[in-house]
Amino acid sequence: MPSYTAPVKDMQFILHDVLKVTETGIPGYDDLERDFTAAVLEEAGKVARDVLAPLNPVGDREGCRLENGVVRTPTGFDAALAAMKEGGWTALDCDPEYGGQGLPYLMHTSVNEMFVSANMAFNMYQGLTHGAYSAIHTHGTEEQKRTYLPKMVTCDWTGTMNLTEPHAGTDLGMMRTKAEPQDDGSYAITGQKVFISAGDHDLAENIIHLVLAKAPGGGEGTRGVSLFIVPKFFVNPDGSLGARNGVAVGKIEQKMGIHGNATCVMNYDGAKGWLLGDLHKGMKAMFTMMNEARLGVGLQGYAVAEAAYQNAALYARDRLQGRSVSGGATTSGPADPLIVHPDIRRNLMDQKSFVEGARAFTFWGAQLIDRSVRQGDAEAEGMISLLTPVIKGFQTDKGFEMAVAAQQVFGGHGYIEEYGMSQFARDARIAMIYEGANGIQALDLVGRKLTADGGKPIMAFFTMIKAFLKENEAEARLKPGFLDPLKAGSKDLQEAAMFFAEHGMKTPDAALSGSYDFMHMMGHVCLGLMWARMAKASIEALDAGTADRDFHQAKIATGRYYMARQLPATAMHLARIRSGAEPVMALAAEAF
Repeated sequence: MPSYTAPVKDMQFILHDVLKVTETGIPGYDDLERDFTAAVLEEAGKVARDVLAPLNPVGDREGCRLENGVVRTPTGFDAALAAMKEGGWTALDCDPEYGGQGLPYLMHTSVNEMFVSANMAFNMYQGLTHGAYSAIHTHGTEEQKRTYLPKMVTCDWTGTMNLTEPHAGTDLGMMRTKAEPQDDGSYAITGQKVFISAGDHDLAENIIHLVLAKAPGGGEGTRGVSLFIVPKFFVNPDGSLGARNGVAVGKIEQKMGIHGNATCVMNYDGAKGWLLGDLHKGMKAMFTMMNEARLGVGLQGYAVAEAAYQNAALYARDRLQGRSVSGGATTSGPADPLIVHPDIRRNLMDQKSFVEGARAFTFWGAQLIDRSVRQGDAEAEGMISLLTPVIKGFQTDKGFEMAVAAQQVFGGHGYIEEYGMSQFARDARIAMIYEGANGIQALDLVGRKLTADGGKPIMAFFTMIKAFLKENEAEARLKPGFLDPLKAGSKDLQEAAMFFAEHGMKTPDAALSGSYDFMHMMGHVCLGLMWARMAKASIEALDAGTADRDFHQAKIATGRYYMARQLPATAMHLARIRSGAEPVMALAAEAF
């Protein structure tokens, strides 16, 4: 059975040596001293290792089942959620007014990585609840907040998001679910939603569905969409639960992975719902939840890869196969461990350099959210809006690739279910699809985010990289291995952005055919920037005489690998964007 150990030391390095959290001036960050964050992360790591990870194969093997209209979750999931609730892990960054602990979103992000690595399917129950909590907290009335949030903070009640319909996936303007106004101010919701993660289960007393539907008078497309709170059970004025609402599970989807999470078809038959936010402005309210979900899914991409990598590295050290081509790495025994072979080392370094770079990138994104929300920083809000499709799209693409790479280290055993590596690959696959398939993320990045606010966020991104290069140009230990590749990658990315600016209006189809390449270019540059920042922090630690020299030398070596082997992919993507856009569209027209 696969094992998992929380990478607390790596997380602490990013929080304190790279992001320097206590020096940022962000409200609430002053409390994030090393001893405090270490205590939080160590305890969360124990829950991940001892409670959640052992249930990961159980959930995969048993799955969920629908019995007499109720979804039953795998063995042990109820006890695991009880442990999460008892430890306060579901309330970490929630508003203290509703029972939360009020910690920064960055701490929620770091703890969430551990829980996803240990058991992605299980963590989705509380993860979706957190997103629904955020939507109600931001857009709800005071009465709605008092009614729903305290129970959602504790996960006594869980939450969902209901967007997709059988005929309408990303194109939400095509939805048919209707909301008819009632005399008491509520709405009667009728329609069917599909692919609803955690749509029903036996882990909570109530489930609070956030449902997109069309109310009269809203017009066509997404302009006519509103968002509604539709509880599974009505809530009485005293907070107790009342009768069952008109919402039921049609079936549970049989999926490739995340078997431990119930993905449901939800049928709404005149269910009573209450408007959340403004009428016909449902997309604004839903995007509060969706943007958080997209960052969470981007985290899933590298968090599952982290767990897969850990097991691949352990296997490569223990499994004896063949002899080292350079003369043998052992003095006795029939063979050498896998890790001595060049291709295995390349494989593991691909995984290691991606996971650690992606973690730093995601933590930086969480810090930007805290800066935006806690300080009202418009530039931080613009930057994280720009980076969100990159975090989601690039990291889930690469995360799946790395999970498959980890499986490959096991050879034939990686294809055998008892070793558990196939589950990582199967679970990671969904992250490329949900919360907006990655092609949509690329279109959003190129079609919307590059030109947002007159192009200020993307220009600020390039300015930030230039400033970093200038600030560190005198550091000889950074220049060849980190600064030069980062400068070259950033230059490629700027040229690609200019290509879209020049061709976007003249040949939009041809230009947008390169959007996926651009998303990956930007992902590589972002990870390159974070690796350069990590290398700088490690050099500073070495100069200060740290006793942990091996740790920091390993960081620098891993970063140099990424900069030399992965970051140069920007040149390949640029070439494809510049030379292949119009031919792709022309050839596709002939081929199809």
